[in-house]
Amino acid sequence: MNWNQILSTKRLGQEDRPAEAHEHKRTQFQRDYDRLIFSSPFRRMQNKTQVFPLPGSIFVHNRLTHSLEVASVGRSLGNMLSEKLQQKQAIDPLMLEIGSVVSAACLAHDMGNPPFGHSGEDAISEFFNSGTGKSLQGDLSEAEWKDFTLFDGNANAFRILSHQFKGRRPGGFALTYTMLASIVKYPFESVYASKPKFGFFQSEKENYYRIAEELGIQRSVDDNRKFVRHPLVFLVEAADDICYQVMDLEDAHKLKILSFDETRSLFLNFYDREADKKRIESVERTLALVDDQNEQIAYLRAGVIGMLAEKCVQIFEQKQDDIFSGSFQKSLMGQLEGAAGKAMKEIQKLSVPKIYKDPSVIAIEISGYQIIGTLLEEFTGATLNPGSGYSKRLLSLIPEQYHSDRPDVYSKIQSVLDFVSGMTDLYALDIFRKIKGINLPSV
Repeated sequence: MNWNQILSTKRLGQEDRPAEAHEHKRTQFQRDYDRLIFSSPFRRMQNKTQVFPLPGSIFVHNRLTHSLEVASVGRSLGNMLSEKLQQKQAIDPLMLEIGSVVSAACLAHDMGNPPFGHSGEDAISEFFNSGTGKSLQGDLSEAEWKDFTLFDGNANAFRILSHQFKGRRPGGFALTYTMLASIVKYPFESVYASKPKFGFFQSEKENYYRIAEELGIQRSVDDNRKFVRHPLVFLVEAADDICYQVMDLEDAHKLKILSFDETRSLFLNFYDREADKKRIESVERTLALVDDQNEQIAYLRAGVIGMLAEKCVQIFEQKQDDIFSGSFQKSLMGQLEGAAGKAMKEIQKLSVPKIYKDPSVIAIEISGYQIIGTLLEEFTGATLNPGSGYSKRLLSLIPEQYHSDRPDVYSKIQSVLDFVSGMTDLYALDIFRKIKGINLPSV
């Protein structure tokens, strides 16, 4: 791979059309960003759980606010990398747009996640692995079946952005090849996944193959069935890792899951007592000016995010040759060393028992299993057996864009997953209650 090839303004579904000129001078990658932020799937993330239940008396992150913050950090990462590349060499004009590409990809990275956080993905997989959906295995190929039993929000995001839903134009959102490749964290199909993570469904496989060929994304030397990552995936992943691990800590403090002293100490641990002595003194002076504990934690969090962004770009620079050759396939955050690396490991060790296993988080995960399992059972049953009056009424709830004209079982199930995975938490709960006859108006 090389920079000149992996940065392309060619758009999926518009390959034969010349790039449009616009009076307001938006670049092609800025247009990607705008298409995403004004889209319905993006807006719906405002009512999708990030970690903690929504809504509450104390505002915590949802999928939308998380994605906006990741996009902000991603833009910084990309801009810092562009600046460093400029200092070393004469660069192609598109390389000045790396920040815009990464920012747009960060906006889109969670658009395929179903309601109720990561438990939503697990609930979908479980429906096919051990629920009533297991009976459908005989109607699907091995690869199609794996798409459902290993259902992954990453692959679903690629589908949302690239699939031509009913009534839509070819290429889905018609985004640039580079932006689309930058969200595919696991560039292989489900049948080759060693764990429940993969990059694209069978239905979008050809789209990814076309993009990979155009951008010169090679296949893995270790496993020819898989591709290596597009280099900008590493920056998108780093922005996501920085935000969710650091911001979840701040949310846990707001919800009093973690004490002020504990949270403050966890953030200060990122600084080396000797190498960062002057920086620590500056931080302490600023903290002395602020009485509000939430503001102190917010200030510390901002400093840590800035530090981690700088370190991740440095690691990218150091590993660039290996990233382009495909021999480096780890996360940038996983390469942190010294005080920052030790502090991040401490947060990760603490987060599972104290944050992600908090009773409020477990409660919404349990609800997600019940709600999503019921919705899938009802709507897949109606889609595959549409003749009854009950089925017809259920199917009338599915928007026209999700109805599939294809007769095969795989496409029909996908239409249900498109509908259910796109729901907000509240809408999924509302439909669940109506199906169960809960809280119906008196007659």
